[in-house]
Amino acid sequence: MGPMRAACRCVRGLADRSLLGQVERVQVELFGSLALTGLGHATDRAVLLGLAGYEPASIDPAAIESTVAAIRASKQIELAGARTIAFDEASDLLFRRDVMYPPGAKMQHPNGLRLTAFGAAVSMLDQRTFFSIGGGFIVEDGPNAESQNSVSNQKEMPFPFHTAAELLAVAEQNELSISQLMLENECALVASDSGQSPVEVVRAGIDRIWQTMQDCIARGIATEGILPGGLNVRRRAHRLAERLRDKEVDGSRGDPLAPLDWVTVYAMAVNEENAAGGRVVTAPTNGAAGVVPAVAQYYERFTPEADHEGIMRFFLTSAAIGILYKENASISGAEVGCQGEVGVACSMAAGGLTAALGGSNGQVEHAAEIAMEHNLGMTCDPIGGLVQIPCIERNAMGAVKAVHASRIALSESEEHKVSLDQVIRTMYLTGLDMQSRYKETSLAGLALNIIEC
Repeated sequence: MGPMRAACRCVRGLADRSLLGQVERVQVELFGSLALTGLGHATDRAVLLGLAGYEPASIDPAAIESTVAAIRASKQIELAGARTIAFDEASDLLFRRDVMYPPGAKMQHPNGLRLTAFGAAVSMLDQRTFFSIGGGFIVEDGPNAESQNSVSNQKEMPFPFHTAAELLAVAEQNELSISQLMLENECALVASDSGQSPVEVVRAGIDRIWQTMQDCIARGIATEGILPGGLNVRRRAHRLAERLRDKEVDGSRGDPLAPLDWVTVYAMAVNEENAAGGRVVTAPTNGAAGVVPAVAQYYERFTPEADHEGIMRFFLTSAAIGILYKENASISGAEVGCQGEVGVACSMAAGGLTAALGGSNGQVEHAAEIAMEHNLGMTCDPIGGLVQIPCIERNAMGAVKAVHASRIALSESEEHKVSLDQVIRTMYLTGLDMQSRYKETSLAGLALNIIEC
């Protein structure tokens, strides 16, 4: 998502400055983890689509294959849908696997890409450097980066917070639950010309996210076959779901752990869709996209008191926890390992489920802390650079772990020894200490020790 957005922003920027008509060639360079795992993560396809003017949230997934195939067959690309130029991937999309950071960049993050536009006589029209920092978020490096990446121009939120301790304190001072506080903050950021109130706009946005997640689960369960990429990984969610349904038909409802089997199915369905290039919701990243929807579906289907308000509490609370990790640590597997992806997703889902089930703010914080505490040190070592092994099963494990963390927190008092802020800080420092070859480079761990076949 990040590279697609960066490429799209670049070509649209050329159009905004009336430079697009002068472009004769575009060259894209990938660095660090983007170069090392780019093919497995479909970064090459994402860049092509971004240059063609497509955005992740709006592109029709059914059009992706044909669009990429047409670009490759013709060796031409229509920049921003408006300017057709020659584009040869061999020379115009370069994987700088031996260079960690874009040369000269002020920022240092292992997911870097540089886009250069040339005019006639190979004159440089524009050059922009971006970093994909996880979850589809991008930041730009360079002289204009500070103003473009600044959040100072955002509307002031009524209940700002930067740490979990601040979040709990502000909520207590104003007699709000975490979900209520988040709803107020989200409403302050909403601009609506539709006649709807800010609350209606925010709730409709959450409903849209939840529906997209449910659609993804349904597609993943309905689809069979082999995932692309060369590992010949067979989709399993459909088969697992059929077995569970057969057991239900047979009247085998006595298994107390059957709901957790469904959690596994939901999480795997989403991440099989992700591995196949389908539409998922970053939560907080694509590689960890299965955890949050799986736990939300578990709440809605298997909790007797589940209702729509519980779903609202779930997502608003999960978002608050995700903000804490993004602001104080990282959600990038290339920066801190999979603890920053599945670990954060597990923490978000645990806190969200606790809120949905009526837990207190303190229990929400406790559940989020428990979930991350037991994901500390998780490496990111996808085999072949593909988001398949161990990523798909890892989402299932993270979702089940989130349910357990919530149940522990709900069964105890709010007092506990380790705070969420402490575990977030610990996760970040652990990630910094982790050797780079264990952080989404496919140079160690399972990626090195399992023979690709």
